[in-house]
Amino acid sequence: MLSTVFGIVAVMASGIVAGVLFAVAISTVPALLAMPPGQYIYAHKLLGRNWDPTMPVIVLTATALDVVLAILAPNGLGALLFGVGAALLVMVAVVSHWCNVPINRQLRTLDPDRMPAEWQDPRPLWRRWHLLRSTLAALALALNASAVALS
Repeated sequence: MLSTVFGIVAVMASGIVAGVLFAVAISTVPALLAMPPGQYIYAHKLLGRNWDPTMPVIVLTATALDVVLAILAPNGLGALLFGVGAALLVMVAVVSHWCNVPINRQLRTLDPDRMPAEWQDPRPLWRRWHLLRSTLAALALALNASAVALS
C-alpha cells in the first residue's frame, strides 16, 4: 500500500518537474529570446521569483521517492527503473544548480534600465542547459510511470 502511494506521488512529482520545464522550454524561453536585453532582464527577474524555492523541493522529493521505491521494488526491473529515474532527477538538479542557477544569479544583479555596454547575452547558453534538464526530466517521468505500471 505504501509503495503504491509513493509510486503515485513519485509520478506526480516527476510529472510536475517535466511539465514545468517543458512549458518553460516551449513558451517562456522563446518569449524571453524575442525581448530586447533590458526587457529580458526585467521579465527574467519577475519570472524567477518563485521557482528557486519551489522547484528544488519538488525535484528532490521525486528523487527521494524514487530511491525509496527502488529499494522497495518487488522485482529487479522496477528497482532499475526507479533507480535510473532517481539518477536522472539528480542530473536535473545538478544541471539546474551548476549551470542555470549561476546564470540566474548573475542576471539578478543587472539593472534593466542600465545595461552594461559589454553585456554578453546568456540566453542561448541558458536555453541549452534548460533543454538538457527538460529532456532528463521527461525521461525520469517516463521511467517512473513505467515502473509504477509494471509494479
